[in-house]
Amino acid sequence: MPQQKDVFKIVFEQLYGPLLAYTKTLTNNHDQAKDIVQNCFITLWQKRPDLVESPALKSFLFTTAYNSFIDLYRKNQRKNKIFDELKYNMAKESLIEEVSHVDHKIKKLKMVVDKLPPKCREILLLNKRDGLKYKEIASRLNISEKTVESQMRIAYKKIREEFKNDKQILMVIFNKDSKFSG
Repeated sequence: MPQQKDVFKIVFEQLYGPLLAYTKTLTNNHDQAKDIVQNCFITLWQKRPDLVESPALKSFLFTTAYNSFIDLYRKNQRKNKIFDELKYNMAKESLIEEVSHVDHKIKKLKMVVDKLPPKCREILLLNKRDGLKYKEIASRLNISEKTVESQMRIAYKKIREEFKNDKQILMVIFNKDSKFSG
């Protein structure tokens, strides 16, 4: 009569390949499939006194593989849910910080604009807030286009000085495609 080791070896040799192929179709991952199949044979070895003589050995291995896959899938789903919640919370915190940071920059920009000389401030606002071109501003205020350009340069210079360490705000203010452009 063959020993349990010999029977186990025969079962392993006959069923390892088909069990691995089946498990790979479940996981779509060769390494995970190998781990599951290895665990199935470990379980078989541990339960060998009850199962080796059983005609349902193949069914036992495939059912064990399927149940192991389901356990792994559920574990991954829980892990993914936790990661998704962490990513969501981090994004939410980052957004809150960014909004706060932007609010601070807007307040600072308003303070800088308020400190500009009255004519300079008026020209800047007509251009940036109201979207008027230099020529339109010159016509409206009855001044030359060169004066508008000069006043805009003064405004830009003062804003740059205040935001010299913050390049992002300058990109928004001076972007040629934005409604703030000159």
